[in-house]
Amino acid sequence: MPIEIKVPEIGESITEVEIGAWLKSKGERVRRDEAVVSLESEKATVELPATDSGTMGKILKQKGEVAKVGEVIAYLEQDGAAEPEPKPKEKEEREKKPGQKVAEAKSEPKEQSNAAEERASTAGAEEDKEPRPEAPAPKVEQSRPEEPPPEIPGGEPQLPSPAPQVAEALHNRREEAVPMSRLRRTVAEKLVEAQHNAALLTTFNEIDMTEVMSLRKEHGEAFQQKYGVKLGFMSFFVKACVEGLKQLPALNAEVRGTNVVYHNYFDIGVAIGSGKGLVVPVLRNAERMSFAEIEAGIGDFARRAKENKIKVEELQGGTFTVSNGGVYGSLLSTPIVNPPQSGVLGMHAIQERPVAREGMVVIHPMMYVAVTYDHRIVDGREAVTFLKRVKEVVEQPARMLMEV
Repeated sequence: MPIEIKVPEIGESITEVEIGAWLKSKGERVRRDEAVVSLESEKATVELPATDSGTMGKILKQKGEVAKVGEVIAYLEQDGAAEPEPKPKEKEEREKKPGQKVAEAKSEPKEQSNAAEERASTAGAEEDKEPRPEAPAPKVEQSRPEEPPPEIPGGEPQLPSPAPQVAEALHNRREEAVPMSRLRRTVAEKLVEAQHNAALLTTFNEIDMTEVMSLRKEHGEAFQQKYGVKLGFMSFFVKACVEGLKQLPALNAEVRGTNVVYHNYFDIGVAIGSGKGLVVPVLRNAERMSFAEIEAGIGDFARRAKENKIKVEELQGGTFTVSNGGVYGSLLSTPIVNPPQSGVLGMHAIQERPVAREGMVVIHPMMYVAVTYDHRIVDGREAVTFLKRVKEVVEQPARMLMEV
């Protein structure tokens, strides 16, 4: 009996999904726990595994179609469910038909070959009767000087028309309409929601990255050997944000109805680009995490985001977000908050720039940073103070250890 492949419960408040790519086609062998289809929800793309081994049966929902949670989208034929044996009469007819076709095929080439021989002999006889004409001498073309384009009376010389391939290129201006993925549509809706429902404002600062880069250069190799992950910049900024949020709790809060809800924990979302769009998985209780745990967590999120294996629950419940546009070369930007959060920190590319230090102009690696905040519950003074605190901690990383 075929096994029903249904849309599972993916996450809270998700009632339907969009069918992504089918990883198995009808008639293809499927092993237990092997992914058969990708499902795109509002928050993530997940792969649906087979509950048993067998052969892929009828597919009811095609790519791009919408299916509700619990709906059957395909069938899996179990092992041992072979096609029923044909009745004796049907079996006899099946055996006769191929034999008849072979006999017909054998007789056909013989007739064709006889006809070909007759045509060949007739053609040979006719050739012997009539003399063959001599081949004409090759014609030699003499080169002539190029003539100017014909003059138009009272006007400019007439230019030749464009080459066919140029004309074709001018007319070959096609467009292609590709539907947005469910994840991309949801991201778009959330960003528009943030612009419409929150009073967003952005403040900027710049950070001297000299000390952090020196620290990474000095201890990076030993860190990687001990923990198996590279010491990146994100762990410093996550730690610095936690310090800033402790000092300015309004940036770690959210508006809920007519109340302001302050969180006494720090779940930091990390914006990661995937093939399907932007996802923001969350580092739970980042205040308790070490540098190695932060780097390992972010690396795991980045790897699974590319494979579309981020779980829905990992994308929910963040209290603040850190976005690093610098990895793509962004020098300066205004990030948008991820509702219902009230703040987001934007990191950017590191550039060597001339700066003034103790009355002298020196070249230092500098990074512009930005914090966008919900002005309904965060005042400008609090946002500027938060960003200044992040700057102080990153520029003097030893303060993270001393908690000053």
